[in-house]
Amino acid sequence: MKKGIILGLIALVIFLFFSYDLQHLLTLDGLKNGLGDFEAWRSESPTLVALVFLGIYVCVTALSLPGAAVMTLAAGALFGVLWGTVIVSFASSIGATLAFLASRYFLQETVQNKFGERLKAINAGIEREGAFYLFTLRLVPVFPFFLINLLMGLTPIKAATFYLVSQLGMLAGTIVYVNAGTQLAQIESLSGILSPALIFSFALLGIFPFIAKKVISIFKAKRVYKNWTKPKTFDRNLIVIGAGAGGLVSSYIAAAVKAKVTLIEAHKMGGDCLNYGCVPSKALIKSAKLAKQMQVAEKYGLENVQPSFSFKKVMQRIHNIIAEVEPHDSVDRYTSLGVEVLQGYAKLIDPWTVEVALNDGSTQHLTARSIVIAAGASPFVPPLPGIEESGYVTSDTLWDEFAKRDEIPKRLVVLGGGPIGCELSQSFARLGSEVVQIERGARIMAREDQEVSELAKASLESDGVRVLTGHTALRCEKDGESKFIVVEHEGQEQRIEFDDLLCAVGRVARLTGYGLETLGIETDRTVVTNDYLETLYPNIYAAGDVAGPFQFTHTAAHQAWYAAVNALFGQFKKFKADYSVIPWATFVDPEVARVGLNEQEAKEQGVAYEVTKYGIDDLDRAIAESAAHGFVKVLTVPGKDKILGVTLVGEHAGDLLAEFVFAMRHGLGLNKILGTIHTYPTWAEANKYAAGEWKKAHAPELALRLLEKYHTWRRG
Repeated sequence: MKKGIILGLIALVIFLFFSYDLQHLLTLDGLKNGLGDFEAWRSESPTLVALVFLGIYVCVTALSLPGAAVMTLAAGALFGVLWGTVIVSFASSIGATLAFLASRYFLQETVQNKFGERLKAINAGIEREGAFYLFTLRLVPVFPFFLINLLMGLTPIKAATFYLVSQLGMLAGTIVYVNAGTQLAQIESLSGILSPALIFSFALLGIFPFIAKKVISIFKAKRVYKNWTKPKTFDRNLIVIGAGAGGLVSSYIAAAVKAKVTLIEAHKMGGDCLNYGCVPSKALIKSAKLAKQMQVAEKYGLENVQPSFSFKKVMQRIHNIIAEVEPHDSVDRYTSLGVEVLQGYAKLIDPWTVEVALNDGSTQHLTARSIVIAAGASPFVPPLPGIEESGYVTSDTLWDEFAKRDEIPKRLVVLGGGPIGCELSQSFARLGSEVVQIERGARIMAREDQEVSELAKASLESDGVRVLTGHTALRCEKDGESKFIVVEHEGQEQRIEFDDLLCAVGRVARLTGYGLETLGIETDRTVVTNDYLETLYPNIYAAGDVAGPFQFTHTAAHQAWYAAVNALFGQFKKFKADYSVIPWATFVDPEVARVGLNEQEAKEQGVAYEVTKYGIDDLDRAIAESAAHGFVKVLTVPGKDKILGVTLVGEHAGDLLAEFVFAMRHGLGLNKILGTIHTYPTWAEANKYAAGEWKKAHAPELALRLLEKYHTWRRG
């Protein structure tokens, strides 16, 4: 009831303000027209006018009414720099605090209760760095004055802190504006507009945000580095920790621009993708796909054959392929490119010093102006009771473990319904394993649209995978030589026997063991970075899986460019990492590839869209290869050909996606794809036909009716 009355009064004041057209008084024209009267009143009662002015200013800012900037100029014109600054400084801070308190009183409880979980990280950051964060916003006026007041009221920052920081942070800007107001007061004719003093004042207004931003960066750097002693000279320009995609690309770029760079890797060059992920899994998928094609050879006019193979040879092929790719990422290659490669464990000692415990037992201490952390990620193993006793493999360990065996796992349980779990489940099932895939969620591949998940599930089940969605793993058990995993579904427990358990429930960033704790670098599932991939320390960057938000080899390489360039040349220009067009693919059969938004995400984000869908069962090349299944689904801006996102399902989907990625990256629409010649018969034609479906749906009906009449007339 009390809140309602207060809100009513505030609404009434705002209504009267606009009803009586009082806002015209708070414009530059209004200021100039009333300046003479104001000066006369000030001469008669300077104290009263100052107090009234202060009160009006407080009301304007407290109610978030337009005109605060003009009133600041007016303060300079009426009271001069000194008293104008004093009045405005207190009035703006008091008004801002009242708006802050109003926002907190009316909205904070509701917002925190509704979005508390999502706001945990923000609240924690405000409690820890709130004062400095607010000071930054006040000093660099990027966001509107009133918006800062309202939004900060929703956070846990103390009111006293808000007031004091606001008064201090806004002081510099207040002085600049008030000074400009003093010059406005001196204008007697149009020629006065071009006076040097006035030009200087407004030039100061223009460059102030940049000056303030630079001052903040210097202040922040001194604050961060205050407990450390910076070396006078450095051994290297750049040190890179981790030789996966992020580390390799970062060091390559540094060497290419003739910087002195050291790359440190504790284990295998090439990282997870080469040794445990992309390369071995795709080699396995190819062998499994060929085995499947032999079993359904009749589709191609041949006789079905049950493949006979040595599992050991299949695994040996995988290791041979890894060995064939290894030279691309080898120590020798990167040494030849100008990169110093050290094999050992790196640990940050201070913001510029890295201790390297080399694999030969020796230790080195290296210094560098900048450091890039590209430590990658490792498989997450759920803490199930009994899992250590029963044994398990992960996507990292299975390649070496299974290479020791003569026979494929007979009964394989796969934990996880994400891309890795689905790819490996299907592959082992095609090679003859009895596979049970367990997913806690309602469906596998939950990031994809419902229809994609259902199609993927149907495909896996057709290959013999028993897909159990909505099943929660509880524990592992052993009964003699037999091993079981116990799952819960709809309140009922079920025991599933297995010979091998594969954990594929996701990957976690490597955040320990290399000194983040020593330096106080913040982590939250990943290393916390800003838009430039800087950590707490502006000279330390993170890239790849350890930085997130994506865990793809190609995004690690993408981030590496920003990390390396900002690390080496950030004193001149820094680049924000761009995640606007990120493609990815899941290599189940049929493949699933995506870029941009899908329908699920568009609905969650409230983005308006149109859907255009082309069924690949209509594609000549797909029919010729007896692979006529899948679709191309394109989301566009309603009424326009601008692409918001694409989902491809079918053979070669990962390759077909590249055309859409290119189009989105360079702002090309479906009309451009439609107007591009595609070779016949190819899979790529599916993209053109999808664009054609969009064009048919947006055909100019009026123009077509007129053309029909024209051609009818032409026939006589």
